Amino acid sequence: MTDAVVLFFVLGVVARLAKSDLRLPEALYETLSIFLLLAIGLKGGVELAKQPIASVLPPAIAAIFLGATIPLLLYPVLRGLGRLAVVDAASIAAHYGSVSVVTFAVAVSLLAQRGIASEPHMPLLVALMEAPGIVVGIVLARVLGRPASGPRSPLRWGPLVHEVLFGKSVLLLLGGLVIGAVAGPQALSPIEPLFFGLFKGVLALFLLEMGLVVGARLGDIRRAGAFLVAFGLGAPLVLGLLGAIVGHLTGLSLGGTALMATLAASASYIAAPTAMRIAVPEASPALSIGVVLGVTFPFNITFGIPLYLQYARWLGS
Repeated sequence: MTDAVVLFFVLGVVARLAKSDLRLPEALYETLSIFLLLAIGLKGGVELAKQPIASVLPPAIAAIFLGATIPLLLYPVLRGLGRLAVVDAASIAAHYGSVSVVTFAVAVSLLAQRGIASEPHMPLLVALMEAPGIVVGIVLARVLGRPASGPRSPLRWGPLVHEVLFGKSVLLLLGGLVIGAVAGPQALSPIEPLFFGLFKGVLALFLLEMGLVVGARLGDIRRAGAFLVAFGLGAPLVLGLLGAIVGHLTGLSLGGTALMATLAASASYIAAPTAMRIAVPEASPALSIGVVLGVTFPFNITFGIPLYLQYARWLGS
């Protein structure tokens, strides 16, 4: 059965392709994204406080390692088969090394719809996987893309570290986790109807906006060429399987394994573009954003997430 929130995304794409005047105010888009990040963090924090650290540590370490490994796996493919410039290959690889919180939220919604439980510390893994892939992608671009001769512009690590560690996504997720863990369920009960009860409705509105954005970026995909379209479809299939294997080996449940697969298959369109703009300004944002938002994101929320759940079932059997 198709999750209703996915149909809101389809509605947004159709509206943009039909040149409708449908728009969501920019302020509302920001508000919805803040709400989703806080809600995911709060819910995870409440449950995280009940968990022994020994159960959290193995998947947390594995998530960091997985995020850092993905760009190293994708970079040679983008360079060799795609014949992309070093900076563009590194930038796209960094986007896939990071994660999409919205894709994670859709996966959580799907699991809830099907009555499948998952580990409460999964939102922590979202925050942990946000940065390592970005850092590895930047290192690839700066080391392999440096000119053979002539001056090189120094990398400003201060602004970059600040953007990665204190950007909106990581700050709100970790902040929500801490608040949820410290306050506990009783202290959060007055705001539970807002953050937990309205979660799916807010996610539907956010996906409507994302559909409008994706519909507007389909032209970028046509300009990117057939290789990047194939890459945007093939990479999440392979990375999702890799994430499912990692989740299974670290002892995650069926739902946790499916979420780990979803995180591995997702790609960042918030944190990574900002960080790469600071660290590797010569990389083309049209290529990376085009393939992430135009191909991988819609594929994941319509077809990918149910497949990643099936990966988890296959491994569990």
